[in-house]
Amino acid sequence: QVEFVESGGGLVTPGGSLRLACRASGVDFRRWFLGWYRQVPGNERELIAGISTDGQSFTYHDHVRGRFTISKDDAESTLYLQMNSLRLDDTAVYSCGAPQLEFYGRGTQVTVSS
Repeated sequence: QVEFVESGGGLVTPGGSLRLACRASGVDFRRWFLGWYRQVPGNERELIAGISTDGQSFTYHDHVRGRFTISKDDAESTLYLQMNSLRLDDTAVYSCGAPQLEFYGRGTQVTVSS
């Protein structure tokens, strides 16, 4: 079955960096658009970064454009999110997913605090 497992979250001070990873199984990375999502309590999950099947096209939410970078390793079935210049309002649960499959991981907590 399809499974996405995120890792790399944690506590970081403003201006710091984190690199999230999402290891997938049961899905061919090369067939599906993949994305990173964020969710804060009381809000819907929202797409913040996406990558095309060929890994050549990207989409970013205005909130993260210029600070976050999405990438993937098809051979390792792993999706990454490099998060730089983190801000207090980046605090959220971050999950990965394949929206066309309507499948998402459970997420990893990122907390930005001084």
